[in-house]
Amino acid sequence: MAAPHTSEAEPQLDDIEPVRRVHVLLPLPLGTPYDYGLAPGEAVEPGDFVTVPLGKRAVNGVVWGMGPADPHNAVADSRLRPIAERLDVPPMAEVTRRFVTWLADYTCASPGAVLRMTMSVRAALEAPRPRLAYALAGPPPKRMTGARTRVMQVLADGLSLPAATIAELAAVGSGVVRGLVKQGTLREVQLPAEMAVPEPDLQRQGTTLSEDQNLAAAQLRDKIKAGGYSTTLLDGVTGAGKTEVYFEAVAATLAQGRQVLVLVPEIGLTAQWLERFENRFAAAPLAWHSDLGTARRRLTWRAVAQGRARVVVGARSALFLPYSDLGLIVVDEEHDNAFKQEDGVIYHARDMAVLRASLGEVPIVLVSATPSLESLVNVEIGRYGSLHLPKRIGSAELPEITAVDMRNETPSESRWISPDLIAAMKETLARGEQVLLFLNRRGYAPLTLCRACGHRLACPNCTAWLVEHRFHGRLQCHHCGFNLRRPDACPDCEAEDSLIACGPGVERLSEEVDKLFPDVRRMLIASDTVRGPEAAAEAIKMIADGEVSLIIGTQIVAKGHHFPMLTLVGVIDADLGLQGGDLRAAERTYQILHQVAGRSGRAQRPGRAMLQTYMPEHPVMAALISGERDQFMAREQDARRAQGLPPFGRLVALIISGRDEDQVTATARDLARLAPRQPNVHILGPAPAPLSLLRGRFRHRLLLKCPRTINASHLARAWVDQADIPTQVRVAIDVDPYSFL
Repeated sequence: MAAPHTSEAEPQLDDIEPVRRVHVLLPLPLGTPYDYGLAPGEAVEPGDFVTVPLGKRAVNGVVWGMGPADPHNAVADSRLRPIAERLDVPPMAEVTRRFVTWLADYTCASPGAVLRMTMSVRAALEAPRPRLAYALAGPPPKRMTGARTRVMQVLADGLSLPAATIAELAAVGSGVVRGLVKQGTLREVQLPAEMAVPEPDLQRQGTTLSEDQNLAAAQLRDKIKAGGYSTTLLDGVTGAGKTEVYFEAVAATLAQGRQVLVLVPEIGLTAQWLERFENRFAAAPLAWHSDLGTARRRLTWRAVAQGRARVVVGARSALFLPYSDLGLIVVDEEHDNAFKQEDGVIYHARDMAVLRASLGEVPIVLVSATPSLESLVNVEIGRYGSLHLPKRIGSAELPEITAVDMRNETPSESRWISPDLIAAMKETLARGEQVLLFLNRRGYAPLTLCRACGHRLACPNCTAWLVEHRFHGRLQCHHCGFNLRRPDACPDCEAEDSLIACGPGVERLSEEVDKLFPDVRRMLIASDTVRGPEAAAEAIKMIADGEVSLIIGTQIVAKGHHFPMLTLVGVIDADLGLQGGDLRAAERTYQILHQVAGRSGRAQRPGRAMLQTYMPEHPVMAALISGERDQFMAREQDARRAQGLPPFGRLVALIISGRDEDQVTATARDLARLAPRQPNVHILGPAPAPLSLLRGRFRHRLLLKCPRTINASHLARAWVDQADIPTQVRVAIDVDPYSFL
C-alpha cells in the first residue's frame, strides 16, 4: 500500500488517537489502493464512495477495504492523510468490486483503470439539484408570433419541461421562452431532483408464442425461478422470435423485484427493440450509450445505483453501471464483434458479462441466429445450456440464398451490380416490395489514385488509404478521422483531373442505383449518413413503414431489424470479409451474410438473397446456400482444434506503440528476448503490425500462443512486468484478441 506525499501544512490525523486505516481505490491507472486514515467519530464501509486528497487535488474513489497496512509497503500512521468526505451515494455492491478485481486480473489492466469505467459519470456522485422547468400559467401574450404559438402548443397538454427542451421541441431560441416567462405566460416549476423511471406492467400479456417459443420461454422462467448462475445460449434462426422468448425471462426477473441488463452490440439496433419492449411492458427501459448527454447519463447512473432503474438496455459500457441488485443479463447478437473493446482496458463484453453473471450468481442468456464458435463449443462441453428455435414465426419461411458467379456475370464498366441482380431488383420493385443492397464499405471508394503517376492518397497518420466521401467532397481516414478536401490535382505529380476512384463504397453504389432506378424511393444508411440513435430510429421506422423501396446499407442495417416488405437482399461484394489473415474471417463472413440475408422474407411474402461472389465454391458460400450451418461450424471447429487456436487454445497479443519508430522497434526486440520459455508456449514476432502506423504512432506486435491449461493472462503480465519499457512507449496487452491489425 502507498500514501501520497504529505506536507506540514496539510491536515494530519491526531497521533494520540489510534488510527483506523482505510484502503481506497482511485479511478486512475493504479495497481493497488492508497491508504488513508479515518478520524475519530467517522465511519465508512467497504464500497462507500469517498473524496480523498491526492497531492494538491481532491479525487473521488471507493473504499476497497479496511484494516492493517501491507507489511511490505507500509506507510506510517502519522503520515496518513484523512478521508475528506463520504459521498451521499449508494455504496458500490460487493459483487461489483469483485468484478472490477477479476476483470483487471484477466485483462492485465490495473484495477484503478477498470474502476474508472464504473465511475464514468463524475457528476453522478454529486448531490442532485432540483431541476427548473416551465409550464403554462397565464393568458397568451397580447402580441402572438409563430414562435410563441409553437411554445404554447408544446406545453398545451400541461407538461412541465426545462427551457432547453421547450426551445428544442418548438424550434425557437431560448430568448422566446424567457420572454414568455417575463410576461407571465409561463411559470417556473421545480422538478424532482431524480429522474422518474416508469414501472413495467408485469400483468400485461405479450404476443402469443409458438409451441417452440413457449417451450424455450418456460425453460428460461425455470432458470430464473431456480436462481443461481447459469449460461443459456438461445439459438434461433432469423425471424424466430428470440426477443419475445427472452422477454419472458425479463418478466420473471422483474417479478422478483430484481434488475435486468440487456446488452446490444450497437445502439442503432435498439429502435425497434425499444418499441417491442414498450408494447410488451407498457414502459420504456433506460438506455445507456455514448450519445447520451451529460445530464441524462448522471440521472441514469443514479437511477441504476438506487435500484429504481428496473431494465437497462445498452452497449458494452452498460455492463459497468452500479447495479444494486442485478438478477438477469441478456447479450443479444452475442456473436457480434462490436462487443470487443479495443482501446483503454481491452475486453470482450460478452465474456465479461458471463463473468459478471457468475460472480453475481445470476442467469445469463446469450442470443444469436449465428452463435460464435466459442459459445457453440461451450454448449458442446456442457458449460452452457442451449435452447433452439428452428422455425420462423407463423408462415414465414427462411429466404432462398443463391450465388451470383461474378466470373460469368461481369457488370459493364464502372458498374458493380450484376445483370442477374438488376433483373431480380426490377421484379421485386414491380411487385411493390423492398430491396436491400448490402455492401460493408462506407464512403464512395476505398482508394483514390492518380492515373498519371500511380500515386495513392494515404493517411499521414495511419497505414491506410484515404476513403473518398463524394457526398461531402472529402477524403477521410476511417481509423483516425483525418480528412481533407478532395484535391483537383495529384499532390505528387500535380497532374490535373487525374485522380480516379477505385472500388465501390455505398455512396458509389447509391450513384449507380440512381441511374438504374431514378424514380424509386431509396435510402442510404451507414454510420456516416445516420448519426446517433434518434436518426437511426427514424431511418429504421421509415423502412419498416414502407416509405422507401430500395435501401443501400452497411452492417448497420444488416442485423436485428424487422422489415415486413423486404423480400430481396443483394450482397455486392460477398467475398469482402474473407480477405486478410484473421483466424475468424470465415466465421465472421458467414455470420454477417447470414444475418443480412435474414432481413428478407420475414413476413408473409417469401424472401431471397443473392450473393455476388468470385468464389462461389468457398465453404462459406456453400454453407450459406445449402443452409448447413452446423456442418460449416463443425469444420471450423476441427480446423481450430488442430492448430490449437481459440476456443481450444489461448492467444494474447502485445501491441507496442510510440511516436519514435526506432524506439518502438527496439522495445519490441527487448520484449522478444524476455519472452517466456516453457513447453507448449509459442511466441510469434515481433513484427510490424499490418497497421504499422496508427494515429501517428508506430506499432509492432507480438503474439503469445498456449494451451488453455496455462494461465495466459498471468504469463503475459509477468512477461511485460520484467521489461524496462521507455516512458514514451506504450505496451497494450490484448487477451483473447479479435483484431490482428
